[in-house]
Amino acid sequence: MNRRILGLALPNIVTNITVPLLGMVDMAIVGHLSSDHIGAIAIGTQIFNLIYWNFGFLRMGTSGLTAQAFGAEQWAESVKILIRACAIALGIALLIILLQWPISLAVPHIFEGSSHVINLALTYFFVRIWAAPATLGLYAIKGWFIGMQDSKTPMWIAIALNCVNIVASLLFVLVLEWDIFGVALGTVIANYSGLVMGILLLRRKFHRFHPLSSFRFQVSGFKEALHWREMKLFFKVNSDIFLRTLCLSGVFTFITAASSHMGDQILAVDALLLQFFTLFSYIMDGFAYAGESLVGRHIGARQLRHLKLAVRLLIAWGLALTVLFTGLYAAFGDQFLHIFTDKQDVIAATGEYMGWVLAIPVCGFAAFLFDGIFIGATATRTMRNAMFVATAAFFAVYYGLKEYFGTANIHTWNNILWIAFMVFLTLRGLIQALRVRKDVYGKVAN
Repeated sequence: MNRRILGLALPNIVTNITVPLLGMVDMAIVGHLSSDHIGAIAIGTQIFNLIYWNFGFLRMGTSGLTAQAFGAEQWAESVKILIRACAIALGIALLIILLQWPISLAVPHIFEGSSHVINLALTYFFVRIWAAPATLGLYAIKGWFIGMQDSKTPMWIAIALNCVNIVASLLFVLVLEWDIFGVALGTVIANYSGLVMGILLLRRKFHRFHPLSSFRFQVSGFKEALHWREMKLFFKVNSDIFLRTLCLSGVFTFITAASSHMGDQILAVDALLLQFFTLFSYIMDGFAYAGESLVGRHIGARQLRHLKLAVRLLIAWGLALTVLFTGLYAAFGDQFLHIFTDKQDVIAATGEYMGWVLAIPVCGFAAFLFDGIFIGATATRTMRNAMFVATAAFFAVYYGLKEYFGTANIHTWNNILWIAFMVFLTLRGLIQALRVRKDVYGKVAN
């Protein structure tokens, strides 16, 4: 089982490391221009996190349902799930593009920064928004491959996508001097390159996997896949994930917004600190994605013993990675900061909050792992409820401590923000851990 977990997790880890590279590369390139550019990328990235995270169900719901269909050897149903996810992804993407102007008008009211920072962020937004169809389409394709126990294909797509992004962004910014416009354009080109590659690899998968080829992509096949009766479970699972992700994106948007209210320097500081969270979360999500694949597969095949073993081993791997990352951050955290910026005032200010970086793995590992386990089990209501409780606790702790300390200095306010964030992460994992026996194992035992 450990070999199977690693066989799924390691390609997912490579994939997930390359996913935040889209934002990290953007941050690294503009971080050497000015602190205003760092703040602008932080706001611009958070705008798209707020948009795209809410539609993360296109990947998560697709992977869980596909994994269960794979375990039950329902090949035609697995293709129908992909069709549903891609159709919904295209519809949502077109809506996002149509609403880009109203979304942009809300940015100055959500985030506070100098006029220069806001204008840079909006320039980034109006270019990158055109990548919406490719971004959401890749969510669906990636989720389907993970559900089909194939984590290597998304890895190659992500590697190719990020290579294109790095080359294009460096060319547009350092050679052509297109500033933040060039960074955004590089991201758009990279996403469409990834989508084309994903479609080509899907066709290759269908040709190689003969049971799938029997489900022909004809008009009748699409109608059957998109029939309301067939869509009900897809929407039920994904509505819970949507609400869960809405809370998640709300918390992260609030963190960036609250940071911006403390000044451009704190905005830059917290943007850098969140890079540590991003790195750890995507490493852990490699094992969470393995959990989606294995848990869904064993539930579909009604294999309770294998299901319990997979969950236990995933938790063991999570604990080991927590120890590893806490040590790495303690030893090399300062060097990591220099990758993103050479502005000594920002690095010095960030150093005052590096203690929170060490708390991220300890507080967050369970939340990431159990998300994958519950997605594989399509136990999305528990995920949603855990997120509701954790989000309520985040705001209660933040505003409660701000009220208690009154007119404290900015340093205290920022520490309060990070205390609330750690409470948020811890509660998500704890609540789901208490529900595993009933909501995951119970899928097979009942």
